Amino acid sequence: MTACAIEPSAGSEDEDGTAPAGCTLTADGAYGARLASAGDSWFPERWTLDGPEPYAVPLPRNQPEEPGTEVQPMGDGRVLIHRVVAARHAFSLLYPTGPGTGELPLGAVECADATARLRLLPPAPGGERAYALAVGPRSTSVWLVAGGAFGPERLAELPGRCTGGVWLDRAGRLLALDREAGGRVKTVVVDLDGGGEVSPLLQIAAESDDRLLLADLDSGLLIVRSDAPSPGQGRLGWGVLGSSLPVRFPECLRLRDCSVTPFAIQPGQVLTPESCAVALRLDGPAGSWVGVWRPVERRVHHLRAPEGWLAGTGVWTPEGVLRLPYATQAVPCGVARVSPPGAVPPEPEPAAQVPEPPGGRGEHESPAPSAPSAPPPAPSAPRPVPLREAPLGRLVTN
Repeated sequence: MTACAIEPSAGSEDEDGTAPAGCTLTADGAYGARLASAGDSWFPERWTLDGPEPYAVPLPRNQPEEPGTEVQPMGDGRVLIHRVVAARHAFSLLYPTGPGTGELPLGAVECADATARLRLLPPAPGGERAYALAVGPRSTSVWLVAGGAFGPERLAELPGRCTGGVWLDRAGRLLALDREAGGRVKTVVVDLDGGGEVSPLLQIAAESDDRLLLADLDSGLLIVRSDAPSPGQGRLGWGVLGSSLPVRFPECLRLRDCSVTPFAIQPGQVLTPESCAVALRLDGPAGSWVGVWRPVERRVHHLRAPEGWLAGTGVWTPEGVLRLPYATQAVPCGVARVSPPGAVPPEPEPAAQVPEPPGGRGEHESPAPSAPSAPPPAPSAPRPVPLREAPLGRLVTN
């Protein structure tokens, strides 16, 4: 069990960490928050991004923050801050008050186990609540740390070590986590309003490690990473929540000498998930740049990142414009607007090929998961259809 207890108030002491490099955005992209530097000191900074011109508001307190401090924007413009001292995790809301910074303490979570790690989960839809994940040696807890009635509240506890964190509905009820158990990683869904009920979501093959990276709430497009087609080598793939089609692993997402990290999906494509543009962070020997890929295409568009890009940060508009926050000495708070090439008509599917060894370009055969003997009882709220129940007998690469 993850040994964590609630404390009624929080201080402002911290622990050492590594310097932050990016900016966290609300789910709708209206606000951002990051730790900014002034010489050797760090202070929280809120970015307002939904107006005609972006601007930043510094939120310093009486003493500098440690570089390991986490910040997250809320939907009302306040900034949640997570400070750590020893095994004590303190949460507060920061907000501008004329020339100064106001602070509303929310309480603290204390983990008795020194090996337990607690971090903020990605911003929830709506921006009214914030959550954290406490990972212990044998179990993981999900905590509500902002937006509750009585301070931090533990909502669920799962056996196994969990990573990731992807929201699957606009109500902020269904949270997907990548759980390590029995030597394998599989994605599960936690119902935060249903007593922490856990159900499977992603299980491509029995012996594969399967992780969910991104989900679009409009179209149901899912971006996954799995070593099912190439054992020992994680590959990017895509599927659609509730679809009967198999997960596909495009060859164009395998770039030599580059790491590929998806960070944003174009919203608004309700009936055409294959046309959603996916923003990629590409890291190679020459540095970092931006890639754009759509499932309907078999290519990645490579785009130059703006100078000072907060790498891996960005948000799409429904019209297909990618907004990339950046900061330079001349422009301390800026947003570059990138309009990548539009989708091209889909190419015809290639002819069937003889299966090749793992890692090849052909289709890979794997036994299909057995169907449940009886349908599960109707849930109290809409739930995603687990991909493991779709006919995933073949893993398609193209």
